[in-house]
Amino acid sequence: MVSDLLQHLDTHKSMGPDGIHPRVLRELAEVLTKPLSIIYQMSWLIGEVPVDWSLANVMPIHKKGRQDDPGNYRPVSLTSVPGKVMEQIILSAIMQSMKDAQVIRPSQHRFLVSTGQVLLGKPDLLL
Repeated sequence: MVSDLLQHLDTHKSMGPDGIHPRVLRELAEVLTKPLSIIYQMSWLIGEVPVDWSLANVMPIHKKGRQDDPGNYRPVSLTSVPGKVMEQIILSAIMQSMKDAQVIRPSQHRFLVSTGQVLLGKPDLLL
């Protein structure tokens, strides 16, 4: 799973405060999969994440209108890419656990992300 997530990182996204760019992780996915898997597993077992993964650089992004008006900006938090990968792994584990335990009733399935929506978000998986 780690390898797949690394290989499908969006290289056009920005790096977080740790300075690790998604392109580096994507291009070195084969080499980094094992060490990151160990870090993720240890983090899961002890219930803590590296401090750097909790940090964010908050950047103002201009929405529209006059650039000298602070109200025309929205804050964007740039977080650690390895931290985001771990979040995806945890989300996947939670969703699988909920599916296995049949926590979500059939009437609630429409609120989940469908396979089609996932594929639309990752067009390179279709190639």
